[in-house]
Amino acid sequence: MSALAEALIDLDAIASNVRTIASVTGTGLMAVVKADGFGHGAVQVARAALRAGASWLGVTSTAEALTLREEGVTAPTLSWLHSPDDDFGMLIKSGVDVGVSTTTHLHAVADAARLLGVPATVQLKADTGLSRNGAAGDDWPELVGWARKYEREGGIRVRGVWSHLADADLPGAPALPRQVANFEEALRTARSAGLDPDLVHLANSAAALSAPRTRFDLCRIGIALYGVDPFGVSGPGGFELHPAMTLRTSVINVKRVPAGTGVSYGPEHVTGTPTTLALLPLGYADGLPRAAGGRASVWLAGRRCPIVGRIAMDQCVVDAGDLPVTIGDPVVVFGPAEGDQHPPTVVEWARWADTNPHEILTGIGARVAREHLHGRARNS
Repeated sequence: MSALAEALIDLDAIASNVRTIASVTGTGLMAVVKADGFGHGAVQVARAALRAGASWLGVTSTAEALTLREEGVTAPTLSWLHSPDDDFGMLIKSGVDVGVSTTTHLHAVADAARLLGVPATVQLKADTGLSRNGAAGDDWPELVGWARKYEREGGIRVRGVWSHLADADLPGAPALPRQVANFEEALRTARSAGLDPDLVHLANSAAALSAPRTRFDLCRIGIALYGVDPFGVSGPGGFELHPAMTLRTSVINVKRVPAGTGVSYGPEHVTGTPTTLALLPLGYADGLPRAAGGRASVWLAGRRCPIVGRIAMDQCVVDAGDLPVTIGDPVVVFGPAEGDQHPPTVVEWARWADTNPHEILTGIGARVAREHLHGRARNS
């Protein structure tokens, strides 16, 4: 049974992006494949990135890390978002580094290592200004002190010290140099406590491409891995990144309607002239943001055609004007330009929905089939 829509994932684009970013940074790269590889398929993306030269993988949960291991992906992996009662034993046995941000978590990891009789490898996270995860203020010296104690006892090994940036995608923002300074101070504190981490990492995609001072030993690459310039159109940009996902479907109904026809719920849209409406079997359950209704467009019959009326759970309506559209015609919702085809980009969809490309990519639903290809995904 064929799917009503599919996301074509160009693994060669993933590999090309890894090589491009590595040529800029000159450091090791961690390919961030959390959220099922930003909706692209974590296992397939991980393998493509590793073949292209990435040396680490990054995920946020035990389940994500263990899925990689179960599929035979044995590369160094960091998992960094956990409940204190998580099954750290499974991560330790699987050779996964555990990101630790609190002493509560550190004690739990050390306890799991003690029960197993196997040291845990951890990477300590400092909060340098994002105010999410990570230890800040007096919590940081306490965390590194306990880590050093457990390390001397043989229960853990501190492989890394790291943090995350708040606004590296905003060139000139004052928070970036402050965060770098805070991170360097946190690193001095860790070393003064007797820790000697092999890996120090701070840079995300935006910082890796634009802020040399943030690069250290390793750069964590998320959105840029998938071919989206982290600066959009407002920053330095100009990087040869190739979008890896093409979202496409086909027309399942066509009707010619007169002026004054209401379209979809409300109706929030009424046709101003006689026109052709094309129905697409994609809606907000599949990842098309409801907020983009009335602003978004798709590539149909050789041009961009607007989505009109509210996007529904399972479908949306496109105004094709006087184009000769028929049932079964292919539609590209977003994807890279190819030849004379210029479909909308995921960045445009994010702008239409007042969000970021990350949310669009990770929101593509389970009903959308994924097909992993080598070579640029065709827009037809």
